[in-house]
Amino acid sequence: MAITLTYTPSGITLTLPPHLNWVNEYGWSPVQQSADYTTTGALLIEEASKQSGRPITLEGIADYTWCTRANVEQLHAWSQIPGIQLTLTIRGVARTVTFDHEHGAVQGLPLWFCNDDSIASDDWYVPTLRFLEL
Repeated sequence: MAITLTYTPSGITLTLPPHLNWVNEYGWSPVQQSADYTTTGALLIEEASKQSGRPITLEGIADYTWCTRANVEQLHAWSQIPGIQLTLTIRGVARTVTFDHEHGAVQGLPLWFCNDDSIASDDWYVPTLRFLEL
């Protein structure tokens, strides 16, 4: 199943590498909880549902999760638009997301390092993408 990222205003859809690992898929809970003790020593627990903000981190692996430098450049350009909203489709579910700048929105490491004068748009990169679900 393809992983895609769409920026609706421009009509551009990027197909992301299919083997990106969603590393924090089960590390987030929609339940916000605080626990504290009252002056009598009783435990007071308050809970509520979070409205949004689920982190989605997609990491590539150098052995087989590659995308082109051109795709990394497009992702980086999108990440420079304040307040951008994108549609991330992963595991058949479309999610509205924005970049998680606090944790390093887009990273792309070259699969192999080249001289500066030989870098090309079709060179392979290992991506890491960090989003927040809205």
